[in-house]
Amino acid sequence: MATRILLVTYSWSGTTAKMATALQKVTGATRVDLTVAADTFSTDMYATASIAKQQLATGQLPRLTNPVPDLTATKLILVGGPVWSGQVATPVRAFLTQLAGYQGTVAPFYTDAGTPGDYEADFNQLLPGVKVAPGLGMTAGQVAHAEAALKTWWSEMQ
Repeated sequence: MATRILLVTYSWSGTTAKMATALQKVTGATRVDLTVAADTFSTDMYATASIAKQQLATGQLPRLTNPVPDLTATKLILVGGPVWSGQVATPVRAFLTQLAGYQGTVAPFYTDAGTPGDYEADFNQLLPGVKVAPGLGMTAGQVAHAEAALKTWWSEMQ
């Protein structure tokens, strides 16, 4: 049986979506774009950061509006999202809470404005007991020319 690869991504500004599109071409993975209700976040970056900080403080993560697919045959999940204040974006966190007991490997990929902070450490602590592979982060400027880096990262994961 072939190993099934799932690429799950959330993109607030479109940058992570561009990285996910390039990664999907490299991996051939099935893609799921996480969505939240249209009024969950502002179109303003600073207002969105405030909303996310409030969500983290209260533990009220945004509700995902699309279902998580059956992960039974999935051996690897590539999870992409933006870095928000050095942490995993709240919609991605909401998805990760659904991976308790997952038996495969999860690998993060992420985009940032130049300061990834402790993104990978934050990502790892959200998945206790789950195997997490090293991630790959890029700035918006790097995403436009990401193919070589994505191919290298992917080959290291094989």
